[in-house]
Amino acid sequence: MALLSFDTLFREADAARARITVAVAGAADRTVLEALSEAHARGWIEPRLCGPRAPIEALAAECRIDVSKWAVVDSDEPAVAAVAEVRAGRAQVLMKGQIDTPALMKAVLNSATGLRTGKTLCQVVAMEVRLPGSNAEPRNFLLSDTGVTIAPTLEQKVDILESLILVARSLGCAEPRVALMAASEKVNPALPDTVDSAALARRNVAGEFAGAVVQGPLSFDLAFASDAGEKKRIAGGVVGAADAMLFPDLLSANLTVKAIMYTADCRFGGVVCGAACPIVFMSRADTTATRLNSLALASRVVAAAPKSP
Repeated sequence: MALLSFDTLFREADAARARITVAVAGAADRTVLEALSEAHARGWIEPRLCGPRAPIEALAAECRIDVSKWAVVDSDEPAVAAVAEVRAGRAQVLMKGQIDTPALMKAVLNSATGLRTGKTLCQVVAMEVRLPGSNAEPRNFLLSDTGVTIAPTLEQKVDILESLILVARSLGCAEPRVALMAASEKVNPALPDTVDSAALARRNVAGEFAGAVVQGPLSFDLAFASDAGEKKRIAGGVVGAADAMLFPDLLSANLTVKAIMYTADCRFGGVVCGAACPIVFMSRADTTATRLNSLALASRVVAAAPKSP
């Protein structure tokens, strides 16, 4: 089954109205407040705004957003405060607002007071692309790691792969097809990423990633377009049908996702996995719509997570 579209995510979240609590680190940001306001009005979330109270309330008033019934955690250290909300069980999702990424990551990764789990943190972006000149349904797929781990080792790639599978399943894909991305589909010791991809594919065959189809190394054309497989005479369950793409490093993943974002007819949202809770962790340049997409995605990941006994 294909990944759920954003429209379907929105409809199901609207129907469920299963509010999750979101701790926002640095809430004095217009697009963040706008996304929170709409998600709250639709019954998806309950915000907890962390940061200096005065600028948050001033900006909310300027945006004509009523935050009087939302919790405001007045703090000069919004990242620390937001992480503390999660650790105390008062929030299920962490959201990056108007705050520097290093400050947020320092709070998240603090060994004593942060949200470490022992897993590799990675950003998973859900992409919905409408192909030009086509009346077909948009293509939906996941990409990682687009924003956290610069040069993952083989074992870190295992964690990222597991996060991709988890998010894909939360989006309704029971048997995710994961492409292990590389510059070439041929294993070449001069291209270490092809060696890692082949190793992960072998581990999948051995049963390590049960319930997923993992294939690689694959170039982007082979992961995305079925006719590329026909032309190159390469077959497999993932060729032309990838639900998720695991990139060899942050550079390749980030350049790919940004190229699609700015040149294609697409919608997208993202969530950081591997911490004690999902983290909505988007760029300062992202729009209100993208932040709303990300909240819908994070809500779905929370809903699909195994419940503690």
